[in-house]
Amino acid sequence: MIPTRFRNRPVIRLLEWWLVFLAALVPLVWIGWQAWSFALGADPAKEITDFLGLWALYLLWGSLAITPLRKALGWTSLQRYRRMIGLYALFYAVMHLLAFATFIVGWRLDLLQTALTERPYIIVGALALLLLIPLGITSTKGWQRRLKKRWSQLHKLVYPISLLVLVHVIWLIRDSYFDAVLYGSLLVAMLGYRAWGSLKRRTGIRRGAGSAKRAEPSVVSPSVEGQRPASG
Repeated sequence: MIPTRFRNRPVIRLLEWWLVFLAALVPLVWIGWQAWSFALGADPAKEITDFLGLWALYLLWGSLAITPLRKALGWTSLQRYRRMIGLYALFYAVMHLLAFATFIVGWRLDLLQTALTERPYIIVGALALLLLIPLGITSTKGWQRRLKKRWSQLHKLVYPISLLVLVHVIWLIRDSYFDAVLYGSLLVAMLGYRAWGSLKRRTGIRRGAGSAKRAEPSVVSPSVEGQRPASG
């Protein structure tokens, strides 16, 4: 961790930004090197496809974890990297799809059509990716200004997207469900933290409104209450 007294310096912030940016590319470089070295085992196509899909999940979960970590632990500097990590999640999801289309089905339209219509786990994964694309497109400050309140509503799609991704992973697993339980537990914790915070805010708002209502003075002034209205 960079000490707080140095973190706000422009040069340090720039170096930190580049460190996060390049760190997110390390998995892609690693799987590329493994493929170049013929070190991916008997089924390299499946290894590449699964690896890219898992990193899409890791980064999506990472973007969801930023808000709880920021609020619970006070790591406010993480907030500036949430957009980058979310865009990397989209990037790896697209790479996952391209790897599937290239290495698994060989861009055969008949096989792609069959996969997208008859395999539930692929349908769910494709739907999650389609919903993630508009979030990536509208992630800029310019789109945030254009959409205003609708921007926040649109980006809440990340919650159903994460559930679709989890279902996609669960349907893919053949042997052990340990990973699915782990990913599901982390997702429940992150979404549960948000739900608890939202409920707490709403309860506080209702209590505040009730207190204000009880303290509100009478509309009729005490000095004129009970007087007859003047005759017209």
